[in-house]
Amino acid sequence: MEWVKVFHLMMFTSWFAGLFYLPRLFVNHAMTQDAAVHQQLSLMEGKLYRFVTPIMLLTIISGIILGYDLWAYVQHALWFWFKVAVVMLLVVYHLYCGHLVKVFAQGKNTRDHVFYRFFNEIPVLGLVAVLIFIIIRPFS
Repeated sequence: MEWVKVFHLMMFTSWFAGLFYLPRLFVNHAMTQDAAVHQQLSLMEGKLYRFVTPIMLLTIISGIILGYDLWAYVQHALWFWFKVAVVMLLVVYHLYCGHLVKVFAQGKNTRDHVFYRFFNEIPVLGLVAVLIFIIIRPFS
């Protein structure tokens, strides 16, 4: 099971790299008026989203395997369910980023770069929460 844990951490780290970078591209995209830059950023956003989505799925699958292996321990641990809830919110965030990739590609973005600067911080809060629930394990 240690190899599954290593794989899970690698996928988790890679998924978050995408969750940190993609909204940063949105910030830059919201600031540009140049058609060539718009085209390039749309291409980058689409490729990144398509690359990181399977990594998200592998993170979830490996997490389910780890949870199943530790089910007797974690099923009654409140911290575990809070962590699952945060991960579910991050999945929703990820899917919403996919929606935004399409919005930008169609040239239909109506929000300014300031919105995306705040939007960009959501995964940081999710990461902090997940780490607290895994390492500190409050509510034990």
